[in-house]
Amino acid sequence: MATAAATTATLDHGTYRPPPRQRIDSIDLLRGLVMVIMMLDHTRDYFSAAEFQFDPTNLDKTSVALFLTRWITHYCAPTFFFLAGAGAYLRRARGATPAELSGFLVSRGVWLILLELTVVRVGISGDLLPHGRYVGQTIWALGWSMIALAALVHLPLVLIGAFGVAMVVLHNAFDGMHTTSCGLLLPRCSAGDLLQRVMHEPGWVALGHGGLLFRVRYPLVPWIGVMAAGYAFGKLYTLDEAERRRILLRLGASVILLFVTLRATNLYGDPSRWSVQRNGVFTALSFLNTTKYPSSLLYLCMTMGPGILLLAFLERDRRGAIGRALVTLGRVPMLFYLMQWLFAHGAALALYTAVGMPTDALHRLRDAPPAAVLAQSGFSLPVVYLFWILGVLTLYPICKWYAGVKARRREWWWGYL
Repeated sequence: MATAAATTATLDHGTYRPPPRQRIDSIDLLRGLVMVIMMLDHTRDYFSAAEFQFDPTNLDKTSVALFLTRWITHYCAPTFFFLAGAGAYLRRARGATPAELSGFLVSRGVWLILLELTVVRVGISGDLLPHGRYVGQTIWALGWSMIALAALVHLPLVLIGAFGVAMVVLHNAFDGMHTTSCGLLLPRCSAGDLLQRVMHEPGWVALGHGGLLFRVRYPLVPWIGVMAAGYAFGKLYTLDEAERRRILLRLGASVILLFVTLRATNLYGDPSRWSVQRNGVFTALSFLNTTKYPSSLLYLCMTMGPGILLLAFLERDRRGAIGRALVTLGRVPMLFYLMQWLFAHGAALALYTAVGMPTDALHRLRDAPPAAVLAQSGFSLPVVYLFWILGVLTLYPICKWYAGVKARRREWWWGYL
């Protein structure tokens, strides 16, 4: 591991000692954990028969096991964005000037957007030709959020944090605003509606009359705010470990309490209200069934609160082999992210072909196949879990090798990989 100078310096009106290592294990471990969970979500996308029939969070049709398989993966995106913001602050704490950090964030953001529209697109859809339909998902929104943060890092830290929290808390007040001129069959999208689509309302945008379509899966609000809040959160990692752990515990518990209070009252924070269901278990699932697209305040509180608490417990070195493996995965997130799409999609194509099942449903950016074809697609939940575990075990040795190479190299461009 590279080391930083063991001298104190001034940062954000405080005195701190630069971290002695380039990586913080607790952050890498949490990132590795949610990446493994993320692969479960994408494996389910291709292997689950239920996925082709209904939304796994539809309480009228889902099972408890299927709901929880989908629900646990809600923790992934908020953790990615929040920790990306914290990582940007740690780069600043290790000596990068605001201008240097801003330049890095812009260039990395553009790189991520290009990856989303090329490599990730191929992994998801299997379509090699650069035409047809495109989707703005996690990496697309992550890239734009980094570009936005590149502008914010020139402001005082307290203003960056306030901006991020305000966006997360207040954006649901605009849930009543909807586009009227954007969609699959509407080639002329007004500037205002296009901005609304990109920033806050997921859906399709027809780009001209040539059949080029773009689906905004992850609107940029509130994700820009999540990353900005994560940037301010990174300040905690310049504090003494005991003090940081106390703050993490209190902050995580407070966010969870806010979620429970707002969710219980159905007053604000999510366009979908919970309600009493056919039994207590499904009522509890209704309480947890918050809105991901666009991600509501309650969705973010429900996921980020426990994530912050977990960081407090990961401060202490109680890790065994599994923990060390998760740290390794957390150090090479981009490689794992790209490979898990290729594995999930490729393994599904191979299995579908082997058993004589139609593969039409696996081409995610094409028109939906007929219901009769969808009814023949997919496997049971145990098969999903089997291939998820197989995928993690397959990709881990590659990631371990790559993490070792990356740790030994010092060229600037490794920061983009």
